[in-house]
Amino acid sequence: MRRHFILALTVITVVAAAVAAPAAAAGSFAQPQTQMQTHPQTQEQAQTQTQPQTAIQTQNDTPTCDYPIEVTDATGETITIDEAPDSVVALQASDAQTMFEINAADRLDGLPYSPATSELDRGDRANIGSGWNLDHEQIIATEPDLVLAGNTTQEEDIETLREEAGLTVYHFAEAESIDDVRQNVFRTGELVGECEGAQDTVDWMDDQLEIVDTALEDADRPLAYYAMPDGWTAGSNTFVHDVLTTAGLENVAEEAGIEGYRDINSETVVDEDPEWIIYPDDANDEPPIPDALQATTAAEQDNVVAVNANQLNQPAPHVVSAVVSIVEEIHPEAYAEASAELESSPAANDSGTDGDGGDDADGGDSIPGFGVPAAIGAALVTLTALGARTRRR
Repeated sequence: MRRHFILALTVITVVAAAVAAPAAAAGSFAQPQTQMQTHPQTQEQAQTQTQPQTAIQTQNDTPTCDYPIEVTDATGETITIDEAPDSVVALQASDAQTMFEINAADRLDGLPYSPATSELDRGDRANIGSGWNLDHEQIIATEPDLVLAGNTTQEEDIETLREEAGLTVYHFAEAESIDDVRQNVFRTGELVGECEGAQDTVDWMDDQLEIVDTALEDADRPLAYYAMPDGWTAGSNTFVHDVLTTAGLENVAEEAGIEGYRDINSETVVDEDPEWIIYPDDANDEPPIPDALQATTAAEQDNVVAVNANQLNQPAPHVVSAVVSIVEEIHPEAYAEASAELESSPAANDSGTDGDGGDDADGGDSIPGFGVPAAIGAALVTLTALGARTRRR
């Protein structure tokens, strides 16, 4: 909170200077630490079809970092942690992204080296494999106090690390919604002793979604097709589906009765005639859109949106950035108006809480999809991102 107060004073100073002597000043942050995934689906998507997990995680309202803690993971294993771990290994890209976002990267000693983590600051951290294939010897040699295992980690890998190496492994359940991602963030914070960082991260997520909700209040909900390579798509009971619906879209796959990640017949898509086609931008050089879909309204009107795969395909905090980018593309005016409305509301003047930010802006470059900053409003919008993200970089 003290840091948020200092940030607020800093931004107020910038605004005062702008009023006295107008000048073009637009701060920007580095792009979020994002992670590419593998073809034809993300690793964290592909394996969930054949490896369903039981959701056993406690639904946290707020994280609690009181040790010792005892939790039950997705395998039904009860895990006791006596004190905050000094060394953590993340087996999947989403685990690593979350560690960075909650300000716990200083405890992250191993992670997968793959396109999925190429934009993270891997430094000299141990390379524990690709995520698909784990290097058990390297993981064991790292001597971690805790191993975080995203839901796609194979059960045999977890058994080896637990039974043969005696390591403490927490296996996450499959995330089927943005709310599940929130809970994963909270649980990670509790496991690694970074509850403040986890709460700040979730607050940042909710701040962005509040703007989205306001933008969509009077907006139509067009039908959209989520295109993946080889004719695959994301149906109901997936967090990609939740991203689409949260972004104000109706999902063709849900209309066709598809659950999970699987292929969809092009004729079905044409019959549904989506107004928009959404696809992850790691899908080779061209959008993964079959020729048959050129007959859809989306293709005819060039309503095709590439979304950062690193944000969209990971059950981690920056999934909300994917939501923002979709809404800003499909409802740009409504999004800009919602940003200005919420940032000028009385609640927006309270730092460190939902709605903190500025008071009249199109936004800044601090959060993906916020557009070009404008005068005073841009400086205040920057506070929204600073309050939640400066501590994580």
